[in-house]
Amino acid sequence: MNVQGAVCKSFAGSDIESLCVELKVGLLATISDEGLPHLTLISTLQPNSPTQLVFGQFAEGLSKVNIKKNHKVGFLILTLDRNMWRGRANFTRTARGGKEFDMFNNIPMFRYNAYFGIHTVYYMDLLEHYGKEPLPMGSIIQAALKTMFAKAFSSKKGKCEVLNFWTRQLIDKLSNLKFISYVDGDGYPVIIPVIQAQTLGSERVVFAASAYSEEVNAIPVNAAVALFCMSFDMEDVLLRGRYEGIRGMGGVQCGSMSVNWVYSPMPPKPEQVYPETRFEAVTSF
Repeated sequence: MNVQGAVCKSFAGSDIESLCVELKVGLLATISDEGLPHLTLISTLQPNSPTQLVFGQFAEGLSKVNIKKNHKVGFLILTLDRNMWRGRANFTRTARGGKEFDMFNNIPMFRYNAYFGIHTVYYMDLLEHYGKEPLPMGSIIQAALKTMFAKAFSSKKGKCEVLNFWTRQLIDKLSNLKFISYVDGDGYPVIIPVIQAQTLGSERVVFAASAYSEEVNAIPVNAAVALFCMSFDMEDVLLRGRYEGIRGMGGVQCGSMSVNWVYSPMPPKPEQVYPETRFEAVTSF
């Protein structure tokens, strides 16, 4: 789905120049076996040609499992000057050698790292992207203030602590980046910035719908959604749950997500946080 207007079938030379940089935010949206959206921070995500994207894998995680089973992906790349490119693509293959493999492993972050390097390169054919989009900081700041106002006048009661104290602090910090994803009618995951999002108690995330309003309004009620939050200290968390639609909260129209799953994507060991998983004793060696 595209609500940006322009649909581009290839990256221009200026796009490639802007996106092939070491410092940026790259997000890859994949789909789980259950058909649920999954968002992952992929710092190496970039165009490899006008019609192809690549990324290098140095850590394990669910996105690499998902992409091999369902080839439909969404992507978002945000540069340090607050410009963003979004679109969708189809995974095609992996490689453990070659030009792109050498290129990634010669990036200073990996070349001089004693603990890990890029071990696999993933290739994706571009389906479409929607051009360079500046982040609308004015409307995002206004939406953040509206969200805080709505939160102050809404009930925060919950039955259980799905979101622990650390997770709530990370999401509630206004300077942290937040994005929501759902699977559209064509079967591709869509990524929407919701930097204004805040927790409401320990089971819910809400956000004023005034920023990216057209896209937020297009999320189907009761759709499975994923919300990814990251700080610039390289802390991040992934939530999943059900989208409850837009409702009035303290006179503010807000999107609401009830959370039922929490995942820590951070290296060295990504793992599920909620529902808690049982530790099993090792009985054979």
